Amino acid sequence: MVKKISWIIWGLSVTCLSVPVLALENTLSTNGIDALKLHKLPYNLIGRKIAIGQVEIGRPGKFGVDKAVSKNRSVNIAGVFLRNSPAKSNSGVDSHAYNVAGVMISTDKAFPGVAPGARLYSSAVGSTKMGQPEECLSAQHIALQNSGDVRAINFSFGEPLNRDPRPDAVLDGNALLTQCIDWSARAHNGLYVIAGNQGKGGIPIPTDNFNGVNVAFSSRRGGIFNKVDVSNLVATSEAMTQRLSGKEINLGPRGTIGIVAPGSNIPMLNPDGKINKVTGTSFAAPHVTATVALLQEFGDRQLRKKQPNWSLASRQHEVMKAVLLNSAEKIQDMGDGLRLGMTRTLINKQNQDWLASETYKNPKKPLDPQMGTGHLNAYRAYEQFSAGQWQPSQSVPAIGWNYNTINAGSSVEYVLAKPLQQNSFVSITLAWDRLVELNDKNKNGQFDPGEDFRDRGLNNLDIYLVKADEKSPDTGTVCASISEVDSVEHIFCPVPTTGKYKIRVQFQNQLNEATQLYALAWWTRANRD
Repeated sequence: MVKKISWIIWGLSVTCLSVPVLALENTLSTNGIDALKLHKLPYNLIGRKIAIGQVEIGRPGKFGVDKAVSKNRSVNIAGVFLRNSPAKSNSGVDSHAYNVAGVMISTDKAFPGVAPGARLYSSAVGSTKMGQPEECLSAQHIALQNSGDVRAINFSFGEPLNRDPRPDAVLDGNALLTQCIDWSARAHNGLYVIAGNQGKGGIPIPTDNFNGVNVAFSSRRGGIFNKVDVSNLVATSEAMTQRLSGKEINLGPRGTIGIVAPGSNIPMLNPDGKINKVTGTSFAAPHVTATVALLQEFGDRQLRKKQPNWSLASRQHEVMKAVLLNSAEKIQDMGDGLRLGMTRTLINKQNQDWLASETYKNPKKPLDPQMGTGHLNAYRAYEQFSAGQWQPSQSVPAIGWNYNTINAGSSVEYVLAKPLQQNSFVSITLAWDRLVELNDKNKNGQFDPGEDFRDRGLNNLDIYLVKADEKSPDTGTVCASISEVDSVEHIFCPVPTTGKYKIRVQFQNQLNEATQLYALAWWTRANRD
């Protein structure tokens, strides 16, 4: 079964092991994404009551439905489906999908998942003969589970461009499945997490999405996940970009990778209880998806307690995207807090770190082609998220986030309450959606076979770090992120002099509606002298 579907799943590499190995080999520890800390007191976060989703060609087995998992209850699936119908017993069960599910929700003591308390709903597209309409139906069906409250959906497979019915199809964001994901992200308010570009190309749809997050995978150096694995396919030169055009590189200068997560030689339990080592972006993506469940359990806890600086905005997919990307790790802190307490230095395939990258120097490139905004750290994402929501009508603390609207041609400013320290770094991320609408022929509010979507484009927003006493938008800018094509802006830059600063969000160019929703996350270091 695995051999039959391996051509459209990302980075599947499985090796049977004859002896036990350490659980997930530190992918959940401080050497990986530091999620185990959140499982324990005082945090006690395992994703309870949070629904997440999974869409693949096959599906994990469900205890009580499938004989393949009759002796293994560690991956407890809330619901299994064949596209938009209940799954048939003992049909479509796949070890790859089971391994991906295990990364998210395994309750095995030796092989725990990132969010073992989360509710996972999984749909199998069912056959490589199925196309993008069936894949869209599957995604929509998962998004509608749990009374329509599914916070994140994992895609650990891709669709080949040579099967796309468009003439001379390219990665321009307009494949039906890609448009479906961008529409569903808004319509159903879920963060789509997509296994990123990898391998020899040819299976990239829907990595050209705007409203989700694409994930690359890291491997270990000295036991720490801190290097973009050599298997990740990226364009490192203009010549390579041209050679890979139409494969796994977005059309034009738009970034592809959003974040990096562990994905190399990860030991997992198969449905039969045997131990395998798995490698690929297929297994990096679910680390990100399940981290959303941990954060959302915390957010819902704050809502129940009616905590200040907390609202239902905490459930927005744009907020999750901004929080995850802004808290990602780039350069290890030396203990003085100037690099925002980051625990590792991530390097690319050429052994270069973020400060040596073109992205660091070019304000028009918010996402590094290989590293995105850095390496996932679940605990840092918790720190970013738990700082709470702060409105621009008040001075804001050193760390926080906001969900807001902005009108075309205007700007919104966030004045940091305390001075920032010279040479400390500032991390700021802005995320917003491309507007994709469903051409709903039968007016039932759902995608049906034979229907398609309308791309209304992406409004252009920018962000700036500005000296607080500057009034003119043309002066006082310290750092900026001003991409004209991305749905993310990201700043990571040092503060030139100790003083007061503010963050400016600018609605630069209107392509669809005159009012744009956005999520903003920031992490700075206040001066402590």
